[in-house]
Amino acid sequence: MKKKILTIITGALCLLCPTVAAQDDVCVGGDISVLQSYEDNNVAYYDEQSTRIENVLQFLKSEAVGWNALRVRLFVDPQRKNPQGGTDAQVCQDLDYVVRLAKRIKSEGFKFMLDFHYSDTWADPANQWTPAAWASLSDADLQQKVYDYTKECLETLVEADAAPDYIQTGNEISYGMLWGKYGSSNLKKCYSNSPAANWTRFVALLQQAVKACREVCPDAQVVIHTERSGDASALKFIFDKLADVDYDVIGLSYYPFWHGSLAKLSQSLNQLEAQYPSKKVQIVETAYYYQWQPAASSSFTDYSKTWPVSAEGQAAYIRDLIAELKQHANVNGLYWWFPEENGNGPNSKVLTDWVNRGLWDNTSHRAMKGIYELKAFLPSTTGLENVTVTSVNRDQHWYTLQGIKLDSRPQRRGLYITGGRKVFVK
Repeated sequence: MKKKILTIITGALCLLCPTVAAQDDVCVGGDISVLQSYEDNNVAYYDEQSTRIENVLQFLKSEAVGWNALRVRLFVDPQRKNPQGGTDAQVCQDLDYVVRLAKRIKSEGFKFMLDFHYSDTWADPANQWTPAAWASLSDADLQQKVYDYTKECLETLVEADAAPDYIQTGNEISYGMLWGKYGSSNLKKCYSNSPAANWTRFVALLQQAVKACREVCPDAQVVIHTERSGDASALKFIFDKLADVDYDVIGLSYYPFWHGSLAKLSQSLNQLEAQYPSKKVQIVETAYYYQWQPAASSSFTDYSKTWPVSAEGQAAYIRDLIAELKQHANVNGLYWWFPEENGNGPNSKVLTDWVNRGLWDNTSHRAMKGIYELKAFLPSTTGLENVTVTSVNRDQHWYTLQGIKLDSRPQRRGLYITGGRKVFVK
């Protein structure tokens, strides 16, 4: 892999900076878990100029869009009835579905993130229900099941030439995972005041999942995913508790209307870099409304004065988010959640309701401006590659470790390059 090296020559002295991240080290893309279902139901996709897109993956990989990574979730048995009641057409990703989509993703040259939910339905901070087929297992047997299931799924993907490059061992596991059967009175949740045994159990489950990942996909990076992106103290608490888990990347969900301002996100990213300097951080989920935003409430903040609820406002949010993320040298991934949303289409089996945070307009089926903005997260290919100066005072501009030139001295805490040297800004 080609790396970018900044070489500074002062007299007879040659100083080599640590390797700066190349484009291949940075991920930008989206979670496209429903795309196969849309395509199976003949939903049409169009670009911004209303030209029909014949191959959505090739469009996403094109120079105009520039994505290089895609994420897909995996449920244990999504055909079971949702224990919370009702049905959800987005919960359809069993192993056969994922293999089919992952083969396409890899054949088109994308990096592939696999998101294990370890549940039959949505796993998130409020829902971490043990799959029905596993609900009666003892803790020891459940640990073995997690190992066996993870290993079997990964072996199937490897055999299909669809091995993941990143593996999430759980989805938004801020409060643990595999709590037990829905409705049980003895759920194994992991809150700050939960019994120590619950946390020990949680760590053991993760260790078994990671063990399978390391054995089957030794080159893949393991991601621990939480949604507490707006709460720096909570992040420290969680990742201190998971100190005995072997992982590579801290994955965050960040939705401003749920998690707070970019300033709060910045505080969290600074703390993660200071507390866990060996871990990269990826925003594995983000999105913003372009129409029909819900009303403000105690759990939902209206940011429409900052970013109007429109296609232009959505694009502005993306630009501002990227500008913030580029201030943090530890961040090397950005994924939009559910970009492929494209209305009900001709077959209502795809979706019963619109979420209105995708990157295609639900009515016109046309790509919106935001889909073309995300590639700005990638480092410029003309950044710091092969730069040679004759004096450390010749170039006093500031750069991120990814090689992105900044307009002025950074205001955010972190590690930067200026004058040929790495400088930590407090």
